[in-house]
Amino acid sequence: MEGKPAGTITKKTTGTMVAVVGPSGAGKDSLIHIAKAHFAGRPEVDFVRRVITRPTDAGGEAHLGVSTADFSTLKEGGAFAVDWDAHGLSYGIPAAVHEKLALGHLVIANGSRSALPHFARAFSPLVVVNVTASPEVLAERLTARGRESRAEILERLKRGSLAVDGDYDVVDIDNSGLLADAGEKLIATLEDILAGRRNR
Repeated sequence: MEGKPAGTITKKTTGTMVAVVGPSGAGKDSLIHIAKAHFAGRPEVDFVRRVITRPTDAGGEAHLGVSTADFSTLKEGGAFAVDWDAHGLSYGIPAAVHEKLALGHLVIANGSRSALPHFARAFSPLVVVNVTASPEVLAERLTARGRESRAEILERLKRGSLAVDGDYDVVDIDNSGLLADAGEKLIATLEDILAGRRNR
């Protein structure tokens, strides 16, 4: 899994970028959906629509689907603030988010732990929301997808870490229990940032 920065110049902004990260099965998309509904009608809060090399109607998050060739063309044209590859797909955060941040907005993006060094180079300030769940809960959710056996998933989870490595401002949200509880914590975190109650 390899992240690729769009550039090396850090853009100083007055708004805050929030990168929501976490392993498959942790529930990032569901929590972002809850937060998006809560902040509907709040013009100072923006949720990023990622560009991904998979069909737009593939399900999951609302994204802009493009071909691999089109993604490369967009990247070469400077269309992305950050982009990275994971699981055979390419993901891009549109460069237009810098305009929202310059206005002082709170911008929330579905990110990746592997791409955090590039997020940190592109955005300041940056808050990382690390969504996790217990290995047993993750295994149950991933088993339901039918791509691996429960034993294979548990073994893979034992080898990996759910922590965020690096010097970041991190908020950990455990989504092992009720989705609504984790959603409330994400909303509270975002409200704290908006109110200036969260400082590094």
